[in-house]
Amino acid sequence: MNTSLLERRHRLLGKAAPLFYDQPLHIVRGQGVFLYDADGREYLDAYNNVPVVGHCHPTVVQALAAQAAQLNVHTRYLHENVVDYAERLTATFDASLAMAVFTCTGSEANDVALRMARTLSGREGIICSSSTYHGNTAAVDELSTIFSGGRTTSARVRAVPFPESYRPLRGLGGPALLDAYVAEVEEAIRSFEAQGLGLAGMLVCPIFANEGLPEVPAGYLERVARLVRQAGGYLIFDEVQAGFGRTGRMWGHQCAGVVPDIVTLGKPMGNGHPIGGVVARADIVDAFREHVMYFNTFGGNPVSCAAGLAVLQVLQEEQLLANAQEVGAYVARGLRELRATHAVIGDVRARGMFWSVELVADRNTREPAPAAAKAVLNAMKDRGVLISRLGPFDNVLKMRPPLPFSRGHADRLLETLDRCLADLHV
Repeated sequence: MNTSLLERRHRLLGKAAPLFYDQPLHIVRGQGVFLYDADGREYLDAYNNVPVVGHCHPTVVQALAAQAAQLNVHTRYLHENVVDYAERLTATFDASLAMAVFTCTGSEANDVALRMARTLSGREGIICSSSTYHGNTAAVDELSTIFSGGRTTSARVRAVPFPESYRPLRGLGGPALLDAYVAEVEEAIRSFEAQGLGLAGMLVCPIFANEGLPEVPAGYLERVARLVRQAGGYLIFDEVQAGFGRTGRMWGHQCAGVVPDIVTLGKPMGNGHPIGGVVARADIVDAFREHVMYFNTFGGNPVSCAAGLAVLQVLQEEQLLANAQEVGAYVARGLRELRATHAVIGDVRARGMFWSVELVADRNTREPAPAAAKAVLNAMKDRGVLISRLGPFDNVLKMRPPLPFSRGHADRLLETLDRCLADLHV
């Protein structure tokens, strides 16, 4: 570890500025599904979803460099890239989601979506889940319940228990469990009405990624969608982690068969180049622009849109959605085989090329094992494989590599995880 660099960082950015791992990595280069540190050591990247088509993909790099050498300017001039990208991007959605608003980040995209919902509904209340994160603007920070014990201090936000089957609400099961989770949303809507705020919308990740990728009771999203719309609110899906082929479908909400009113996008959109966006129904975008003079100096600039176009091109040409399905299923099978060997694995969950492994101190009580999860991710790093952890108890191993991840890479991931679990002393 470069202690001098770390000391400079602490002095200039603050000691609390987050870093991964007990011994931080000094990464200097990336290629495909690998990262390399300052000493030249190679790491298999099984964590970073930002370079969705692989680190430094030559098609994306070439598109960025070519456009940067020609023009980059704010977004209030006509330019083919922004229109071409909006056409290509919206064509991947349901026909009802026909217009786009570009931003620089997913945080900005969620902020715009909340403004849309509140402006057009004339109401203030927003429902989110009890263990989520949607960004770091002042507005979306009110929804970041993952850092506040599942609660929000904002009067205009209600955090409902996220739907899961592993630690079910009140120990229920079957139809009763689904009814209980839906009832929480109904109660949140009623409370907003009683308070005089009304419901503006509900913002969730369609695969509940930050919540640990839970097994959602069938029918949950369909039922809450009806409730939200009946109350005059808008259904907003945050596709920052679930989108761009991560689940084996282009968009995470396609797995649930529910079409939202508004979608927010970020991280993988430009394969590392900052770009985010909102895709919504045309009537929503048109009405919003009539009420709000919204513009974004850099959101949707020519270089950003060149990167976005290149990402869509690579996803199609390299058939990365099919790869996410095939390799994703292969890893999921391997993880379930590890569960049969290691008692510390309580549950395995998968959505395409996104896997979560919940570690527990006891399978019967399902007591979370966050210390074990921390030990494993640090041990994995020491063995040259990068993963992370998440969930309300910080005990869920999180794996979501760039989509060119192959079976060979998968074998290395599984073998390393097997060794690190075997070395645990729990």
